[in-house]
Order: sequence, then structure tokens, then C-alpha cells
Amino acid sequence: MESFIRSFFFFLLAFFLLFILQFPPSVIGSYPGKPAPSDAAATARWLASQNSWGVLSTISIDLEGAPFGNVASFSDGLPGEGLGIPYFYLTTLDPTARDAQKDERSSFTISEFPIGSCGMRDPENPACAKLTLTGKLKLVDVHSAEWEFAKLALFSKHPEMESWPEDHKFQIFKLDIENIFLVDWFGGAKHISPAQYLDYSMNQDSLMSQA
Repeated sequence: MESFIRSFFFFLLAFFLLFILQFPPSVIGSYPGKPAPSDAAATARWLASQNSWGVLSTISIDLEGAPFGNVASFSDGLPGEGLGIPYFYLTTLDPTARDAQKDERSSFTISEFPIGSCGMRDPENPACAKLTLTGKLKLVDVHSAEWEFAKLALFSKHPEMESWPEDHKFQIFKLDIENIFLVDWFGGAKHISPAQYLDYSMNQDSLMSQA
């Protein structure tokens, strides 16, 4: 009898956890600052604001045009004040920057999982949001106001970058976004236009809370 009760208890516990994971954060109580799945643009901008790294993919020179994904640190602005545009601090000693100088076509993928708000969900679970930004990886003009903004954004989120060796000739790149692919719940991908993504107001409460 005791073993039956124990087994029934674990069955109920498993059923409860499965039940909880099937509902969106807006139903069960969301992670602080996380937008509801119904607001795709907000979720995409939240992912860009909260994350600090992702996988940057280029058209590889060394692999004769095959795609090459590389872990890359990034920032889209000061904490809580991001613009949605990913900025990178790269050197041509690394293949990613060399590839971009030959062929600017690139994509950048980030996941909700590193933020810590996916709970027990697997990173591939649709309820654990993922965002892929596709476009062209371009150098930022060192004499521009954008370069100053990007430098401050990167160094504030990644202080170590400021001490990286000068002889490696790091440069600031940005992804000029042309296509946005977001999965933040069941039912397939949500395609957001660059204008919808970039024009989303960072003043909204859903993006101001930092993880």
C-alpha cells in the first residue's frame, strides 16, 4: 500500500509539472520583464536586450562557402536602453570577421535559455524563445557617433573587452537586419519585419527589467 501511495504521488507530481510547462508565462506568472508570447516584437527585443552572447554565422572562406557558426559576444546598447541592433567586437585573426569582409551575409541566433527563464524546458522547446536575425555584418565607421555608442554599449556589457590586446586590431561590427525569425511559443515561427522590431519602444516596462 505504501509503495502504491508513493507511486501515485510521483505520478501526480509529474502530471502537475507537465501541466505547468504547457501554459505561457502570462498564464502562470512570467519571469520578471518577460513579455507575453502574444507580443512577438516585444519578445524579440527583450531577448536582444537581456542576452550577452549568441551564435554568429557567416559564409566561410576557409570552408569554401559552407556556413560557419561562431560564439560571439554582443550588445545592443546600455542595459535597459538597447536599440535592438547587435554590435560585435571582432578581429580578423578570427574567421568570422574575415568572412564578413569577403561576404557580408550573416545571421545571429540567441536563445532565452541563458537568461534563466526557461525553467525545466529544453532549449529546443518552443516555449523557450529563440531569435535569429539575418542580414549583413558591416563595419561601423570609427569616426561616427554610432561607433561611440557601440563602443560604450559593448564595454559596459563586456568590460573585459577594453583590455583586449591592441595588436589584434579589434573592430566594431553591426548586423544590418533584413529578416527576423522568432519562435516563442507553439504554433510555428513568427516573422517580424525589421521596422516592427527596431521601432518597438524600449521604454515599455516589459523591456526595462533586467534579468
